[in-house]
Amino acid sequence: MTGLWLRGLLRRSPLRLLAASAGIAIAVALVAGLGSFLVSSEATMTDRAAAQVAVDWQVQVASGQRSGPVLTATRATPGTVAALPVGFADTPHLTATAGGTTQTTGAGRVLGLPPGYLHTFPLAIRPLTGTTTGALLAQQTAANLHVSPGDTIRIARAGQPAYRVKITGVVDLPQADSLFQQVGAPTQSQPVAPPDNVVLLTSRQYRHAYTSLARRRPDQVSTQIHVQRDHTSLPNNPSAAFVAETGAANNLSVRTHGAAVVGNNLGASLDAAREDASYARLLFLFLGAPGALLGAALTAAVTEAGGERRRREGALLRARGAGPSQLLRLVLVEAGVVGLVGGAAGLAGACAINAASSWKWDVAAVLAGLAIAGLVCAVPAARDLRSVAAGEKAGRTERERPTWMRFGLDLALIAVGLGVFWAAGRTQYTLVLVPEGVPTISVSYWAFLAPALAWLGCGLLCWRIADTTLRHERLVATVARPFVGQLAWPVAATLRRQRRLVARSAVLLALAFAFAFSTSAFNTTYRQQAEVDAQLTNGADVTVTESPGATVPPSVAQQLASVPGVKAVQPMQHRFAYVGNDLQDLYGIDPTTIGQATTLQDPYFQGASAAQSMAALAARPDGVLVSAETVNDFQLNPGDLVKLRLQDTRSHTYTTVPFHYVGIVNEFPTAPKDSFLVANAAYVARATGSPTVGTFLVNTGGTHVTSVANQLLHTVGTTATIGTINDARGLVGSSLTSVDLSRLTRLELSFALLIAAASAGLVVGLGLSERRRAIAIATGLGADARQTLRFGLAEPAFVLLIGTVWGLAAGWGLSYLLVKVLTGVFDPPPQAIAAPWGYLAALVASATVAVAIAASAVIERARRSARALLRAI
Repeated sequence: MTGLWLRGLLRRSPLRLLAASAGIAIAVALVAGLGSFLVSSEATMTDRAAAQVAVDWQVQVASGQRSGPVLTATRATPGTVAALPVGFADTPHLTATAGGTTQTTGAGRVLGLPPGYLHTFPLAIRPLTGTTTGALLAQQTAANLHVSPGDTIRIARAGQPAYRVKITGVVDLPQADSLFQQVGAPTQSQPVAPPDNVVLLTSRQYRHAYTSLARRRPDQVSTQIHVQRDHTSLPNNPSAAFVAETGAANNLSVRTHGAAVVGNNLGASLDAAREDASYARLLFLFLGAPGALLGAALTAAVTEAGGERRRREGALLRARGAGPSQLLRLVLVEAGVVGLVGGAAGLAGACAINAASSWKWDVAAVLAGLAIAGLVCAVPAARDLRSVAAGEKAGRTERERPTWMRFGLDLALIAVGLGVFWAAGRTQYTLVLVPEGVPTISVSYWAFLAPALAWLGCGLLCWRIADTTLRHERLVATVARPFVGQLAWPVAATLRRQRRLVARSAVLLALAFAFAFSTSAFNTTYRQQAEVDAQLTNGADVTVTESPGATVPPSVAQQLASVPGVKAVQPMQHRFAYVGNDLQDLYGIDPTTIGQATTLQDPYFQGASAAQSMAALAARPDGVLVSAETVNDFQLNPGDLVKLRLQDTRSHTYTTVPFHYVGIVNEFPTAPKDSFLVANAAYVARATGSPTVGTFLVNTGGTHVTSVANQLLHTVGTTATIGTINDARGLVGSSLTSVDLSRLTRLELSFALLIAAASAGLVVGLGLSERRRAIAIATGLGADARQTLRFGLAEPAFVLLIGTVWGLAAGWGLSYLLVKVLTGVFDPPPQAIAAPWGYLAALVASATVAVAIAASAVIERARRSARALLRAI
């Protein structure tokens, strides 16, 4: 019996099975595609996090321990590719005589590098000028001593004569913070800044200079083992990679019995990446779950559209002796066919749009598709089987409002969703938590409840609106009269009788529109804010950062502005000021022109817009913008006098400079995330006796960034470092720029467009197919082609109108909730939601075309087969 039923089903209702399978295919393809995105994104984050580390491990040999056994144990550690010993020594000062003057620096560090170090750790040292085969000076040290390759310097040693060495090159230390970390010390005990004075000696020079000192003053000399780890063997997931690297480092410490303390730079980078991976999973959940649910809803709508026919077939089978278990088994066979066909089609689609796939997600997607097919087919069948009088129950349902509508479930869901959103905002929740010292992260999934409940509530509210509207025949007839003329009352009566199917179609279309709107708005806003985040991090398209201690006047901006491709250049001072006992960064700017080189967003400031804050600063020469933390700590009110201590360049002492508080600044280009100050550059220059510039912000118009940076590097030479917005886009640990949404955006928007078009065309088309008899009767009674077309298009037009208007309105509200709930992803938060008008126009157009094509095809088919249908009635 099962075989006969299946063959008959495939022969008589192939379109219905294919339509139901289409919904499953959409859900399967979306889940599989998003799973592939998630896996590849996590693998990319792991690779990028590992690739940006100069020295993976810095193994500190404990004082009094020999470095040989530690080096042997480190090289024997699984995953170690290379391990080289590096000597570290202190020097009281460095001295050099050049150009007839003698320069002496403060305390510094001397490193002894073994042969092959630069080849093994290419990111640790960046050559600037000269060669790398002998003694090297850090860029800042060379500037302090006024020396260049070929000059000789003297390295002071405690209790010994100075060691003379000839400098062969000048280099930059891009990751000096980690290179000179205090291995094993807690974060709060780490040095505030790396040393300004650094000399890099060969291992031979280092032994000659410090072997005897190491015996007499072991506190002045130490040894580290610098380790390169095998990045190819790391797990793809950043969290798993972090756990693996942390465990390996701990294992080395145990095996050396405390003789080695590991500074795990690779683990620290992976630690930052795992938070970004958590945001990627949140985006997968937020953007993928609604699409999968819509695929299930589409399948359910297609299945329900043929519900009446299925009930007639079930009644006929019962009359022929089929029992409930047999009927349910036949329904499950139909569900299995729908699930398998939809799953296969979905996987084929996912493979076609994804360069890579994950078999685990493919299997999960197919199983989810089978589960969806089983639920949407079996649940209605089981409900019908519970009562022999299924037709009477259906008739009562048409007359009465659904139970959920009588109890106001739609309004309750929206109210609860808004309540959760309000509660989350009041408690200042953090979406992703990284507990200190815990190798796992904590995600506040309950925050998803707000948009999820609002989305479901909006769908049910759309049902209520459609159902309530269609119950008023006079209202529907009045609205429809200008379009259908004398058919207004028949159209109103038909819509009223079919309001359950019409309302369900409108709800599905509204949810599809809301999903598409919210997805596209979020993706557009994300892309916009990623660019803002990158520019905030770098400061501008290109930044020229001068060496600390260098005296560079603002007039250099004119020289930089002459470089081809440069649109504008703005100098920015960088000083340090004491606020009470707290040392903070201070940035001196020209508030009237700073916007020419960089973008200032309103969220950068608190209590005023960016334009208002800059105007307030410009209106008061001694004005200063301070952080909210400083305002709270010192109980400041607008206009209050703030006395800061700045270093006077003439006396080299800190002097008190009066400022007046004019506003709050939360973020600023190149500024740190903690407390800082922004003041007028002209006032700071007069108060400190120097207009020295710390950074030049360069605007290239967003184009030719790399070529302009190369030309600027040639212009400024080795006295400054060049940073580009492209470098900032590649940072891992920024939570925003590190998650590449380009492929996810294309995937999501394509599926949203497909779901909206399918919801509009497929459901409406199937609904009309079930009512071909009414169209055939109208044709048999003499209705011409124009009248039949108007009669048949009335329902699709209503569905399209309600679904579009309500879906776009709900989509805007959901976009707002989505952006607010994912505030942790946006740093800084957006000024406003970015609306993708072009995509929305394409969305509405595609849905309209799909409805028109489906309705016209069904109507024409009904007209042509009118006689056959009338004979069958």
